[in-house]
This record gives sequence, structure tokens and C-alpha cells, in this order.
Amino acid sequence: MPSQLNKFITDFLEYLEVERGRSTRTIRNYDFYLHRFANWAKHPAPPNITDDLIRRFRLWLNRSVPGRLDSTIKKNTQNYHLIALRTFLKYLARRDIKSLSPDKIELAKTQSRLVAFLEDEELERILKAPLTNGEDLIALRDRAILETLFSTGLRVSELANLKIDEINLKRDEFTVRGKGDKPRVVFLSDSAKEWLKKYLNKRQDTSPYMFICHDRAKLGREDSGPITPRSIERMVQYYSKAAGITKRITPHTLRHTFATDLLRNGADIRSVQSLLGHASITTTQVYTHITNKQLKDIHKKFHGKKN
Repeated sequence: MPSQLNKFITDFLEYLEVERGRSTRTIRNYDFYLHRFANWAKHPAPPNITDDLIRRFRLWLNRSVPGRLDSTIKKNTQNYHLIALRTFLKYLARRDIKSLSPDKIELAKTQSRLVAFLEDEELERILKAPLTNGEDLIALRDRAILETLFSTGLRVSELANLKIDEINLKRDEFTVRGKGDKPRVVFLSDSAKEWLKKYLNKRQDTSPYMFICHDRAKLGREDSGPITPRSIERMVQYYSKAAGITKRITPHTLRHTFATDLLRNGADIRSVQSLLGHASITTTQVYTHITNKQLKDIHKKFHGKKN
């Protein structure tokens, strides 16, 4: 028979799905983190979730990894457990179920995240890489994918789910639903629009999806399902190697490159936040340390001057 805590966790996960519109991946992660806590704590009733219990759970997370020897859980991953717990406790509070106040849970301090992005010359090389052997259907699709990622800053999951009728090629813009099902407007560059048109003109199928899996033997004549995020990741890695780029490149690297390019060219941080679909400005500020032109100008003006 499930414990009272497990029942509340199930109710909470259903609440995230139905009322908050969270993604399947987010719900799966919260499920894992919360049940890891419940199993470790031996399924306490909500009133028995105390500050001391959370402190001991944090120590356990920090000192061990179940199933792995001589290893510890990264601080970021420890924080994911704590964020799930804090969100769960907020849910209990809204339902007037007595438990620990969510404000009692503080996240561990982590090192500032380093953002990987492409320099202009690297970006040019990877964009050209799909067309090395001509403009067949798959090459056009892959070029269109790379151009769209850089032009819009879309997450790979957002790009994989795009449908043709959602993109307005006349207005160079369209609306996408990101995390939490929140809509935002993104914009297409002239180059992205050009390659999207070339790709669509070459297709002979009736699939509603913008980017689909193509069987080379069938030359795109039959309908197919949408390309998967994992396929896009493999494709980006393949072309980055073909372009002679030695650092690890993912679709998210193109999202970072999109944001970095905007800030380097004078865009304000709030506008970039909106274009990326970040809920918090703190998430966007990770880019500012690599795009602070004022500091660079000060360094050039005052460093190494002889009296």
C-alpha cells in the first residue's frame, strides 16, 4: 500500500502535468528526485519533514552516489533534488498540508557556469558543412536546421516539434511554446528564411512537420515523422567535426552563440531574456561576462601604458 507521502507526490506530479503544463521530462525528473528523497527518508508523513531531516538528506547527497563507488553527486544535481523538494513543499502549503516551509531550503553554492559558443569563423564553417557534397534533400534540411537554430535561439526540443503551418515565412517571425508552455516570438534571418524555403521546395511529402526524417532511398517522397532531438544533436556534432571544430558542439551551443551575438552587437539583457524564453533574468546573465565590451575597452585604454 503506497505511503501518504507517495500519494502526495503522485498528486503533485499530476498537478504539474495538468495545471502547470510542465514537460514530460521535467515531471520524470521531479518523480525521480522526490522518490529518491522519500525512499531515503523512509516515507515520512509531511509534518515529519523537518529542517534536520533535510540537512541530513543534503549530507547524504553530498557524500555518496547510490550505485557508484568513489564518486559524489555534482552540486548542480544536488540542487535539482532541492528544487524539486522546495516546489513540492510549496504545493503542500497551497493545499494547507502541514510540513516544512519551502523557504527553509537553501540551494548549495555552485561555480559560475562557463558558456561555450562559436566564434564567427567557426559558425561560418559549420553552417557550410552540410553542403560539401551538394544540395540534396538531407543537406538542405541540415543547413536549414543549423540556420534556424542560430537565427532563433530555439531549444532543440522546440525546433524538433515545429510544424510548417506555425512558421510565417512572409513576416519572418513565428510564435513558439517553450518551457512551461509559455509562448514567445522568435525571428528568422534572411539566410534562415532562404534555406527553409529551399528545403521546403525540395520536399515532395505531405508531413506537417518542418523538419522530418528522410530515407535517402525514398528521396523524401513518403511521409515521415519529425526528426528527434537526439538526431539533431548527432547531426550538429557530425558537422562540427567535419568543419574542423575541436571543442564539443551541441544544438545548445548554437543557442549560446545566438545570445552572445546579440549582446556583443549591443542588445540589452532584458530583450535577450525574452528572445531566449528565460523565466528569470539570472539565467540570462550567464552571458554577460563574455560580452562586456565596456570592460574590454577599459582594458585596451588603460592597460600596459608607459608613463
